[in-house]
Amino acid sequence: MRIGQGYDVHAFAEGRKLILGGVDIPHTRGLLGHSDADVLAHAVADALLGGIRGGDIGKLFPDTDPAYLNADSLKLLAAVADKVRAEGYAILDVDSVIAAQAPKLSPYRDEMRANLAAAMGVPTENVGVKATTTEHLGFEGREEGISATAVCLLVRRSSS
Repeated sequence: MRIGQGYDVHAFAEGRKLILGGVDIPHTRGLLGHSDADVLAHAVADALLGGIRGGDIGKLFPDTDPAYLNADSLKLLAAVADKVRAEGYAILDVDSVIAAQAPKLSPYRDEMRANLAAAMGVPTENVGVKATTTEHLGFEGREEGISATAVCLLVRRSSS
């Protein structure tokens, strides 16, 4: 068995959609990034890659490559999940936390879980998503951006 841990952060930017866990969340600003800047999907992808010791999503999908400009991060996550399986592992469980002062994210939690699970090819019950504020502390609390952390549990599949 292997565990992986992921972390990602993106700053807020005007004129962009706020996409978290593949959900377009109504807000005055979105997140800045080369792709759709889905900080949650990126943290989950990094956790999976950490579990197979495969680096991070920047290694697989560099922000210098125009092919990934405005890319759908759920598609990137699906490619990472395929890589995990190709390395001989099954994804058992994923848990995550989004840190954002605003907007309120709990109404979107179940949809985020379902989207992430579908992208990874696992049951929704095996994916956790939580949201928290930072009580107005740090860059998240000042509403400068959003961060996300994720952990995963992988198991090596038998080769028989």
